[in-house]
Amino acid sequence: MRRTVLKSLLASAVLAATVGLPAAQAADKEIVIGGSIPMSGVFAFAGIGIHAGIQDYVKMTNDAGGIEGHMLRYVPEDSAYKVDQSVAAFKKITSQNKVNFYYGDSTAFSKTINPELDRAGSMIMSGASFATELNDPQKFPYQFIAGPDYTQQFGILLRYIAQQKPGAKVAFVYSDTEFGRDPIESSRGVAKELGLNVAIEIMTPPGAVDVSTEMAKLRRARADYTIFHGYILGPIPEFISQSRQLGLQTQFMGTFWTMDNSTVMQMGEAAEGFMGVMPYNYYYDDSAPAPMLEKIRSMRTEYQNVPYIQGFLSAMLYAESARRTLAAGQEMSAANLKAALNSIENFDTGGLIGVPISIRGNTIPVGRIYRADVQAKRMVPASDWIVLE
Repeated sequence: MRRTVLKSLLASAVLAATVGLPAAQAADKEIVIGGSIPMSGVFAFAGIGIHAGIQDYVKMTNDAGGIEGHMLRYVPEDSAYKVDQSVAAFKKITSQNKVNFYYGDSTAFSKTINPELDRAGSMIMSGASFATELNDPQKFPYQFIAGPDYTQQFGILLRYIAQQKPGAKVAFVYSDTEFGRDPIESSRGVAKELGLNVAIEIMTPPGAVDVSTEMAKLRRARADYTIFHGYILGPIPEFISQSRQLGLQTQFMGTFWTMDNSTVMQMGEAAEGFMGVMPYNYYYDDSAPAPMLEKIRSMRTEYQNVPYIQGFLSAMLYAESARRTLAAGQEMSAANLKAALNSIENFDTGGLIGVPISIRGNTIPVGRIYRADVQAKRMVPASDWIVLE
């Protein structure tokens, strides 16, 4: 037993010596990112991208020498998009590591784990959720969203609509889930402020197949624009196909989780002209200088989905808040890290987002409208970048 302990201590001392640090300080010279990542289950398509994005940013940063003498270390666990599994992963990772940042897989997890973040006071968290509820620095002081929340996404869409057709009639079609209902009530008021008329609101089960009844309602409403929310794909293609058969003239639009290029193109011909809001440039965008996208493309030559970009940007923001905290000679506490994050103004993401970003509250309230070009098999810009104040 004594020999084993001595060997372990010797190994620690050798490892510390190789990085020029006393053994006691070796663990302090790293920045740890933990994550409940849905690598399996219904949300795996996003989790795999998120995981790769965080992983790539960590590698890129460490290859460049780290941050203020600290190396990044990423410690993920598969959550399977289940709250209990996500919580178990969080407890395991945080009990075994001095975690500074954490990535969560869902709104439910973000809300469940929030008291633990408050009690720990040692880390800040972002994740896959864009829930409006999380954009409350009083209730969620140590969390943030690497993009606009769902209400802000609706706000960007509605501002675009008001610019294109003042006084337009708008339909909201959303799933009967917390995700689907999230921005609806607050967006009624935004539409009214912009002089738009919410002609109808239609709620469906998230996996609805038969939408004929809803389609009849939509036809009677004769909305100029129809915004879908709370879905990934279905039943959007069915709505579009039936509306075209009926000769309905409405512009269909979506929010973040519908808007990945590969998701939209699964609609086939129905995707032509489909529009929506996206807070990031797509992997393939080369319309303006984007050094960070170029680095990503050099690391991964095949298309990376928008969850990848979101994971990559989250890691970038973790690193920037750590850099500012360390440069100020401050302790890496949750309060200091969040204050550093909220000091970000006009920050250049290297082209991940097409304009410099500022953190407002718990979000980055910026986005752009894109349109599907089926022949090119790409989402293409339909507007300039829209920044909410």
